[in-house]
Amino acid sequence: MKSKLYELRADLLLLSVAIAWGVTFLMVQDAINTTPVYAFLFFRFALASILMFFIAYRYLNEITKKTILYGVILGTFLFSAFATQTFGLLYTKSSIVAFITGLNVICVPFLGYLIFKDHISKKVFIATIVAVIGLYLLTMSGALTIGVGEFLTLICALLFALQIIFTGKFSKEVNVYLLVLFQLITVSILSLAFSLTLDDVTFNLNYDYAFFKAVLITAVFATVYAFLIQTYMQQFTTAAKTAIIFTIEPVSAAIYAYLAVGEVLSSIQLIGAILIILATLIAELKFKKRIKHTL
Repeated sequence: MKSKLYELRADLLLLSVAIAWGVTFLMVQDAINTTPVYAFLFFRFALASILMFFIAYRYLNEITKKTILYGVILGTFLFSAFATQTFGLLYTKSSIVAFITGLNVICVPFLGYLIFKDHISKKVFIATIVAVIGLYLLTMSGALTIGVGEFLTLICALLFALQIIFTGKFSKEVNVYLLVLFQLITVSILSLAFSLTLDDVTFNLNYDYAFFKAVLITAVFATVYAFLIQTYMQQFTTAAKTAIIFTIEPVSAAIYAYLAVGEVLSSIQLIGAILIILATLIAELKFKKRIKHTL
């Protein structure tokens, strides 16, 4: 019973992460209209790394080679997912990128099985299929073909799936706070390297209120809070359920867009959003087998 309560608490907090990412999505979209993508990622993750350092400060004496290695691995997965997603957007529609990225929900259970032989329960499998259908209806607005953009975004989905799977494994072996710290530092360093190489400018930006607002809010809520909660809570739930819960992100983004700028969902998109919520509920339901007693 106690383990089930821990699992439920973990799932609810992971849901708050998906909501945080969805709510800040519009803010990030506005920010990268005026700020180069990798420069924005650098400032976001650099600030997040500084904040995380102060949170993890008292655990610094627990740093090991394994902690650093695991943090670098997770950070590399995470940054590479961002990078391939960004390049994918150069070649295909954002709606298609959103859908294919969301396919990490179906990649997680199967990669988990292939790599670690993690069991896939029937309810998680059903929830995964329902979530994929919901994602398609919610995000797709064009024909799905296989081109450069789609291929890059598929790699992105696989990388996000690997980040989720290995977070669940690593979080049980090393200090969670330090693991998150080195993950964020890795992303900030790689973002800086890519920005200096690919962006027109990295530091000579328009440091206005909108920039600072976007960096501060995404660093605090969509980065430090999100990845600390994800890493800590994945000790108590499965990677597959985490991926299903994270499909709530585009739903919360759509709801926030409606409240903030009056962006209305079509009836098809609304059905998709309902299916994603249903998938999350299916993943949580406990099905009991009926036992027939004979006299």
